[in-house]
Amino acid sequence: MFKLLRYASIFLITACLLFACHGSVPTELKRPPLKVQFGSFVGEYPGIIAKEKGFFKAQGVDVELISKPYTRLEAANFSAGKYDGISLSLGSFIILSATNPDIQGVVVIDESTGADVVVAQPQIKSVADLRGKKLGANLGGFSEVFVIEMLKSANLSSDDVNLVQLEALDIPQNLKNNIIQAGHTWEPHLSEAIKLGEDILFTSKQTPGLILDMIVFRGDIIRDRPNDIRGFVQGWLQASNYWKANVQEGNAIISSVLKIPNNTISLAGINLSDLGANEKLFLSSSPNSIYKTAKIYADFFIRAGSMTRLPELKSLFNSSFLNPAS
Repeated sequence: MFKLLRYASIFLITACLLFACHGSVPTELKRPPLKVQFGSFVGEYPGIIAKEKGFFKAQGVDVELISKPYTRLEAANFSAGKYDGISLSLGSFIILSATNPDIQGVVVIDESTGADVVVAQPQIKSVADLRGKKLGANLGGFSEVFVIEMLKSANLSSDDVNLVQLEALDIPQNLKNNIIQAGHTWEPHLSEAIKLGEDILFTSKQTPGLILDMIVFRGDIIRDRPNDIRGFVQGWLQASNYWKANVQEGNAIISSVLKIPNNTISLAGINLSDLGANEKLFLSSSPNSIYKTAKIYADFFIRAGSMTRLPELKSLFNSSFLNPAS
């Protein structure tokens, strides 16, 4: 009897020890999704394809894409930590870095080669006709630089027009209501303006290399989750290539997710940046280097009083995630 009790006790102790050991094995915590905000410009849409086609998932990264149209508000939300990453024009990225230096651009996603436009009322036949008129743009970012470059083409300056702060999606109705006579916008808002009878006055085809968009992440996310950042970049680049090779399917995916008309989605006037383009853009000696374009923006913002000094440009760009892990 005592022998039986001894064996039973040994069994129970062994079972408890095994259970305790098993229970003490740490379980891997599931990482939260990368929260990345994007706007309404067509070059920001490859992320949708990467999400829907499973390209992010195949890279081992969970991504939550947040579509919001108001770029200035969302840049503030990004700075406040609401998002891990954000799609920004190069100019907007530079101005944001003045108040939030711990951010980095990790991939160039597109170059606008005609997709950014200044649309005007029919009586405005040339850029010179804008003298004394009201011109809408998202001031304090790349939009302002773009319209000033346009004005220069007619030997005008910002002093010759009345600049009005407006987001791209607000341009059509403000033209209709004669609050402005011209404004900077893009699709799908351009189609709305054209339907209202407005005309295209100037496009980014006339300012080559000026308008680039990037994905920017907060520094703490880059330091804490480098594998996820790499997976995100690889998934995005794969989606860009896929869309270029399968335009109709890509357009249909984007139209379905965003619930916007298919005919407002077009790659005309835009170059989706692939790996090769990125490698050249991140090279400081390249003629079209982002460092050179970034300095154009920084110099403008310093002259305008939006920045007090030239940022350390090399610390703002991180090309280490462009290639797959070795």
